[in-house]
Amino acid sequence: MLDGVRVEAAGRTDAAIARDLLRRAGVADAQIDSRAGDVARAAADAYEDLCPPDLSGFVAPGVVQALDALAAEPERYRLALVTGNIEPVARRKLARAGIGHYFAAGQGGFGSDSEHRGELPAVARARAGGWARERTVVIGDTPRDIACARADGVRVIAVATGPYSAAALADADAVVDGVRAALPVLADFSATG
Repeated sequence: MLDGVRVEAAGRTDAAIARDLLRRAGVADAQIDSRAGDVARAAADAYEDLCPPDLSGFVAPGVVQALDALAAEPERYRLALVTGNIEPVARRKLARAGIGHYFAAGQGGFGSDSEHRGELPAVARARAGGWARERTVVIGDTPRDIACARADGVRVIAVATGPYSAAALADADAVVDGVRAALPVLADFSATG
């Protein structure tokens, strides 16, 4: 919320959120587009200054163990971020949460790559050397995560630990109650395609 204006953020790109706020402040799209790079740099700088030094307490239970398990099988799994955050903000968040090392530089799809979340899985797949759709699975906790996977024709596992219930996430290929519960589903997906 900014000055009493509520803009939905869950599962959206930083650029789309900024555009909504700026439009509501009376800024025209052409002006937003011409200054998008400046806004992204200012946001990254502000986040660098405002981000708490330790975000490890915000890591959901089971995430580290799940990442350890997936990272232990690099021939089977490749980890990449697909997030609406601009890349410097996403990388800073994960580094301060103690899990940034799981996600290699030069990989992933970020809100700084496209304002449209549905384009990000394809960006991540391209950066992973043309990773195949049938081997790609998005894991997320919002209906927009599901929509972004569907936009690229990839499978999606929804984790019902965020603000959305399992019922609200029912359009996913699978809905689990925690990140570690996604591991057997990933193994099944890997075995079938």
